[in-house]
Amino acid sequence: MLYFFLLLVLCSSSATCSELLSRHRRSWIIDSFTIEEGHSGPFPYELGKINIEQAKQVYFDLYGEGVDKEPKGVLSIHKESGVVSVHRAVDYEENKMLKLKCEARTADLSIDDTLGVEISILDINDNPPRFPTDLFKISVDEETPQGSPLLTVVAYDRDQRGTPNSTFHYEIKSVAPNPSDTKFTIEESGLISFKGCLDYEVAEMFTVVVEAKDHGDVVSLSSSTTVVIHVEDGNNHLPTISGQTGSGKVKEDEAGTSPLRLHVSDKDTPNSPAWRAKYTIQGDEGEHFQIKTDPDTNDGILTVIKPLDFEGGAQVELTISVENEAPYFSCKVREKTPSGLWTVDSSERDDDPQPHSVKVVIEVEDANDPPRFSVTVKEAMLEENAPIGTWVEKVTAVDPDSSHTRDFVYKVGDDPAGWVTVDPHTGDITTSKTPDRESPHVVNGVYVILVHAVDAGTPPMTGTATLNIHVTDQNDNVPHLTVDYVDVCVSDGPTTANITAFDLDDNPFGGPFTFELLGDANGKWKLDPSHGYIAGLVKKPNVMAGPHTIYLKISDMQGKFGAYNLSVTVCDCSVRSDCRSRGATVTKAASGAIGVVFASLFLLLVLLLMAVFITCRKEFTTLESSGSSAETLLVSNIETPGTDCQLLLQRLSHLETEEDLPEYPPHLYAEVGDSGNLSELDSIDIPDEDSFDNALKDLGPKFKTLASICKPPHTQNIT
Repeated sequence: MLYFFLLLVLCSSSATCSELLSRHRRSWIIDSFTIEEGHSGPFPYELGKINIEQAKQVYFDLYGEGVDKEPKGVLSIHKESGVVSVHRAVDYEENKMLKLKCEARTADLSIDDTLGVEISILDINDNPPRFPTDLFKISVDEETPQGSPLLTVVAYDRDQRGTPNSTFHYEIKSVAPNPSDTKFTIEESGLISFKGCLDYEVAEMFTVVVEAKDHGDVVSLSSSTTVVIHVEDGNNHLPTISGQTGSGKVKEDEAGTSPLRLHVSDKDTPNSPAWRAKYTIQGDEGEHFQIKTDPDTNDGILTVIKPLDFEGGAQVELTISVENEAPYFSCKVREKTPSGLWTVDSSERDDDPQPHSVKVVIEVEDANDPPRFSVTVKEAMLEENAPIGTWVEKVTAVDPDSSHTRDFVYKVGDDPAGWVTVDPHTGDITTSKTPDRESPHVVNGVYVILVHAVDAGTPPMTGTATLNIHVTDQNDNVPHLTVDYVDVCVSDGPTTANITAFDLDDNPFGGPFTFELLGDANGKWKLDPSHGYIAGLVKKPNVMAGPHTIYLKISDMQGKFGAYNLSVTVCDCSVRSDCRSRGATVTKAASGAIGVVFASLFLLLVLLLMAVFITCRKEFTTLESSGSSAETLLVSNIETPGTDCQLLLQRLSHLETEEDLPEYPPHLYAEVGDSGNLSELDSIDIPDEDSFDNALKDLGPKFKTLASICKPPHTQNIT
């Protein structure tokens, strides 16, 4: 419908058209004009006139793109005549069409008619094809085969699509340098490739200029870009061993030395994979050598990694070859065809030529070798307690040297317990001490010594052999108690404590053991079980609390026995099962009471010593009696001086002898916290009518508590 109205507007002078416009007043009418892109002027110029037939005068206003919208200032309209003028050029690539609105107003400024106006911009060929960048850089391996894609360049033309102005093609304008065996091509898609061969020695870099040219009718526009192609050197030259330096000699039994250095020449680019050399050794049966490449000089450094033996050969002949890290290749143009790829000769991996190789001779210099034992680890048997001089074993060594002295002697290298000696000339090993299988140096029945063979070279060289002496056991040890004391709990029934024994001898001279009770043990103690490594000591109910000594006999499987005193402490185990631990606790808790006991004993001894001192005086002084005292002191100077003194000194001497006895176990008065059952020491007094001699012989029941404390365990009854 819009185009229908446009046709109506084009009817400029006919009466029928005027009548039609009159009938459709105040409705949209489309008019169109055309502006050529990039018009050269002069400006302004008249584009056309908008005609509206009216009986009265109207005034025109124009709004939209090109007037008050971008691009502003391009168009204007004459208010009375309706003539549209162009004031400057427009760009098709910026605006392909300008859309405007024209209003016709009456004198009172009311809108009479509204007209839509479209102005098309006609494209001209004012844009050449453009590349995204003016310079491309790529690197290509020299061994790249012809026809391989190298790079794709893409251009773009901003002119109207689908017209000759935006259609273009690619073309290679120049190549520098331009060798005869290399030709670069470009396809319609912009893909760049080549025919023939790339040769790094001929051209390390190519500069290719590529042009994109459009197909404009009036004028053809174009632009170009530059492609720089760097050729990476390939391995088209084989390395060659050009010489060698070094002594070519190596001492036997040495490793880590480099007797030889090989030099190589290669025409390829230094420090590239095509130049770096790889060396290979042939003829090294014992794998004694290794060759590595010096990263700076490309030399091959031959190194001894496994010692050589002069006696195995005075010379070693090796073949050493060299090649590059990169595989070898070659390319030659054989025929240049007018179309398609050319005919070239190129080497494949299977056609690679043989690497260059040389033969080298390494001389092995003789050195003083140590004597070698025929058997480096030897086993021998030796009976325990064998007499000194018993032959153990014989070791034999030989000196492999051919150009040095072969004299050597045998020596004992390591003999932890000093049991053996070795004949320096024959290698016979004999005992120098009596072997003891229970020695700490015997591990799992084996005693280990080292024997050396030392030659007379300068410096002297030493060979070593190990002798494992298996010591056979004898029954030369009796069983022993693991501990010589046990604790047994007081109870109304039998109580058992474990007794453990051990024997340093091995089977069949050790356990299981047989345990026997000696002495008066019937009705008090028994053993159950009495055979094994652990025996059960059973206390019968009639055994009282306190320390006891039990005599035990322990026999091994062969009847060899030992007799021992076993200290047994019987105590109340209601608090703790360990009588000794509890005794220590009670002793700590009752330390104040024990201190009082010892203070009393000390005071008693002081009094006795004072009595001895007074009695033994040669001069007697009459004792004065005092009537003021309630007590009576009888005056007595009738004894001959020294009569009772000797008896008292004997008693005191007897007391001093008993003080030398072993330490007494602490006496148990009561458990901590049991204040109701404390045993107090009885007071000791001597009546006037008793003689001092009788008092010392029998202190009476009052002294029993103190006596039971001080009485040593071995003087108590085994009850």
